[in-house]
Amino acid sequence: MGIQVVATAQLTCSFGVAPSALTVVPKGKPVQAGGMMAATIQDFAPNVNIMPFGMCMTLSNPQVAAATSAALGVLTPQPCLPMTTSPWSPGSPTVQINGAPALTATCMCNCAWGGVITITSPGQMQTQTA
Repeated sequence: MGIQVVATAQLTCSFGVAPSALTVVPKGKPVQAGGMMAATIQDFAPNVNIMPFGMCMTLSNPQVAAATSAALGVLTPQPCLPMTTSPWSPGSPTVQINGAPALTATCMCNCAWGGVITITSPGQMQTQTA
C-alpha cells in the first residue's frame, strides 16, 4: 500500500516558499496509524487541512499579479492562501478510512493558482497493511 499519511505530515507547494503541515480533522470514527490521526484524500480543505506555504510566487494568483503589476513587473510574492478545491489523488487503492481512500505519501493535491502540493514527509515511517 505504501506509507499512510498522518496528522503533522509535511507538505510543500510548487509555488510556495515554506513547508506546511497537514492537519487531520476527524470525520466519523477517528482512525490512527502509528499513534497519529490517519488522513484520507478528503483532507484537502484550505486553511483547515492544508495550511499556507508562507508566500505565493505565481502570477496566476490574483494577489501576486496585482502586487507585481504595481511593482512595474518585478515579481512580488504575496501571502499564500491555499485554494484547494478537489481531493488528494490518487489515494490508496486498498485502504479505506470512514468510506474514503487513505492518503498515501505519493498523493498530490492541486491549488487553483496552479501549484502542486506534495507530501515531503508522511508524519510516520511505518508501512501500514490492510
